[in-house]
Amino acid sequence: MEFLLSPAAWLAALTIFGLRVSDMSLDTLRVLFVMRGRKGTAWVLGFFQSIIYVIAISSVLSQLKNPLNLIGYGAGFATGNVIGMIVEERLAIGHIHLWIISPRLGVAMAQALRAEGYGVTEISARGKDGMVSVLSVSVLRKDVPHVEALVHAQDPEAFMTSEDVRPVRRGFWRA
Repeated sequence: MEFLLSPAAWLAALTIFGLRVSDMSLDTLRVLFVMRGRKGTAWVLGFFQSIIYVIAISSVLSQLKNPLNLIGYGAGFATGNVIGMIVEERLAIGHIHLWIISPRLGVAMAQALRAEGYGVTEISARGKDGMVSVLSVSVLRKDVPHVEALVHAQDPEAFMTSEDVRPVRRGFWRA
C-alpha cells in the first residue's frame, strides 16, 4: 500500500495516462482519415500512434504491481477517444451531404442557398401531409452551421438530415 503513495507510482500512472490519451486521440483521428480516403495522413497518424501504444503498453506490463498504471491506462484510453473526437470536430475535414425537406418554402430556400454559392438540387416529393420540396446539398463540413442558419432563416420548420460523403468526381463542389 505504501507503494501507491509514492510519487514514482503516481508519475508512472500519469505518464501512462498521457501516452494513452495521445495514442487514442491519434487513433481516433486516423480512423476518421481512413474513412475519408486520406491515405498519407492516415499512414503518418498510424505510425506515431503505434509507437506511442507500444511504449504505453510496455510500461503497464513492466509494472503490473502498480494498480494505478491500469487505471491510468483505462482512463487514458477513454479520454483519448473523446479528445480525438473533439479535435476531429474542430478540424471539420471533408464533405457532408444535406437533405432538406420543406413543405412550403423549398424554392426560396434553394435560391438563398444558391445566392451563397452552394449547389442545390431540387426534388418535388410527396410527404405525409402533401407535396414538399426536397433539397439535396453537398457542402464542406465547416460550412454546415452556416447552411443550417440559412435554412432556419428561410423555414424554421424545415427538416434536415446529414451524412458523410466522399466526393468521387465531377459535379459542383464549393471547395
